Amino acid sequence: MINFLKYKWLYATISGVVILAGIFSMIRWGFKYSIDFVGGTNLEYQTGKPLPLSGVENIFRKDKIDIISISEKGTDLAIRTTAIDEKQQTAIINELQKQFNTKITIIQSETVGPVLGRETMIKTLVASLIAIVGILLYMSFAFRSFNFAVSAIIAMLHDFLVVVGTYSLFSHFLGAEVDTMFVTAILTAMSFSVHDTIVIFDKIREYKKEQGIRDMTAGANKALTETLVRSLNNSMTIIFMLLALTLLGGVTIRFFVATLLVGTITGTYSSPFVATPILVWMEKRRK
Repeated sequence: MINFLKYKWLYATISGVVILAGIFSMIRWGFKYSIDFVGGTNLEYQTGKPLPLSGVENIFRKDKIDIISISEKGTDLAIRTTAIDEKQQTAIINELQKQFNTKITIIQSETVGPVLGRETMIKTLVASLIAIVGILLYMSFAFRSFNFAVSAIIAMLHDFLVVVGTYSLFSHFLGAEVDTMFVTAILTAMSFSVHDTIVIFDKIREYKKEQGIRDMTAGANKALTETLVRSLNNSMTIIFMLLALTLLGGVTIRFFVATLLVGTITGTYSSPFVATPILVWMEKRRK
């Protein structure tokens, strides 16, 4: 049997450093939000020749349209602006064709209001609160102890902070945007965390109830020794798949998959090294 809980201060230090780095990033740099959350218009044009971006920006500025981002790849021009209507888009295309003497072909034109983002965040918050209450009630009943439920919830919040903070770093350094796929990844990562924690807690309960182990630390170390290899094997199969998708997958799902990857890693870590030490500490205080 390995004494995993001997290094609980090391686990607390690792978690603290990662979470504080994420919180610093969120306060200092925040997030970049997709069009789903802040609203606006996505335009993608195919031009007959490469256009100078400064000249394109001047045309939009002349029509009092703010450009959020603009990029060019060959003859493909991608522009994100504040919300504009069809009449303004037609005027922009005519001015571009006239000034640069080239044909403009519309590949994509999408205008979205910020309502979707607000509704998504509200529904996500409500769903998360319902899930937390459900987990508290279920685990309190299944394990006959409120401490088991609270420990699992704390580990889940730990994973939430790690994933959100890491995504803020992705947003600042790699240009990742917060969108509906990010929300999906967050909820998936939180559910994975609780699933792995329940496996360990079930072993601890078994040792207490069936084998009569009264020392909570000994029971937790024994449970971790027997379940850690299985948890790592299960997680590594997921991690390898997500890592391959992150490196080789398309641009549209890259940050979604990267968020799932971070959630899987922190979920695998938090179950034995966050939830279990907290449970042992709470049970000792109760006694």
